[in-house]
Amino acid sequence: MAQLNGTRVLVTGGTSGLGRAMARALVLAGARVALTSRDAERARAAATELGAGAIGIELDVRDPASVSAAVDLVYGTLDGLDLLVNNAGIGMRTVNPRFMTHPQPFWEVAPAGFRDVLETKATGTFLVTREVVPRMLRAGGGRVVTISMSEQTMTRRGFVPYGPAGAAVEALARVMAADLADTPVTANMLLPGGATATGMVPGEMPDELRGHLLDPSIMGPPIVWLASPDAAGVHDERIVARDFDQWLTARANENR
Repeated sequence: MAQLNGTRVLVTGGTSGLGRAMARALVLAGARVALTSRDAERARAAATELGAGAIGIELDVRDPASVSAAVDLVYGTLDGLDLLVNNAGIGMRTVNPRFMTHPQPFWEVAPAGFRDVLETKATGTFLVTREVVPRMLRAGGGRVVTISMSEQTMTRRGFVPYGPAGAAVEALARVMAADLADTPVTANMLLPGGATATGMVPGEMPDELRGHLLDPSIMGPPIVWLASPDAAGVHDERIVARDFDQWLTARANENR
């Protein structure tokens, strides 16, 4: 695995699930990682567990004032930022705790629940990236990685609002990459490639399905690579963590 030697990273929603797995991998590779949560104590506790390379930051990605204050704090603490990982999100359990076994039709989803999921994932990605990218441009470079999901999840029965939120984020990531073309800031997407064993999965999930869940640590190697010198210039790619080794091999063959 690449050594990151003090690379400065912000991982939103970094206290659990995919975010925590990525933060851990980045810290172990030598990065200095700011990880966020709406709960300041939770963010600090997660950072303490990850070690000296991590700091916990309170951040509500839905709130422009919170975003501005948190990014100011990250820049002041880390003296800059090399990589932003847009990961913050909330899952289907917030609107339907039994979503895997009892799909809920969209017309039964509460408006408040729809807004919360969409605003956390899609609006949050927009607000944080909007705050960070101008600073990266002024600094002469930086990288943005947005965490996406499979197309099947975006359109799966009973997955309103989680699926539409993911589709919105993917479209946003593509537009951001287009806007950043020919600039020193790169933008890419990363997704697990299947359902993962995180807190977003309900406890009553059937054993035959649970056995197919991906470990969140699958996100570690690709996010460390995307933060490394080897990924310099990589832009507008959609990388599936499950297939990362094959993707790297194919990329190497194309560049021979």
